[in-house]
Amino acid sequence: MASSTLLRMAADCIFCRIAAGTIPSTKVFEDERVLAFRDLHPVAPTHVLVIPKEHIASTAHAVETHEALLGHLLLVAAKVAEQEGLAKGFRVVTNTGADGGQTVDHLHLHVLGGRSMTWPPG
Repeated sequence: MASSTLLRMAADCIFCRIAAGTIPSTKVFEDERVLAFRDLHPVAPTHVLVIPKEHIASTAHAVETHEALLGHLLLVAAKVAEQEGLAKGFRVVTNTGADGGQTVDHLHLHVLGGRSMTWPPG
């Protein structure tokens, strides 16, 4: 990871620590910009989190310079879904803020699948 990225990590953020490798995770995908790993408390048969290695608190904190990274997160979510055998369908969710259900202040996508999803979700 580039030193400039390391400077944009939050020391108290659990996802930053997972991205840095100081907290173990069950990785399913990793490149220089993102990490995908299995959720410890899955709500579907397949539940993978896709996070940027750079600390961005939430979708609301993304700025124009994050545009390529945000697109990359979605492409990785689709790649993970394919890798996990979710050809029948899957859901990609990001929660923003307390009222949106966000519990970790680090932007992340949930890739959910392996069962039929209902609507509305909340």
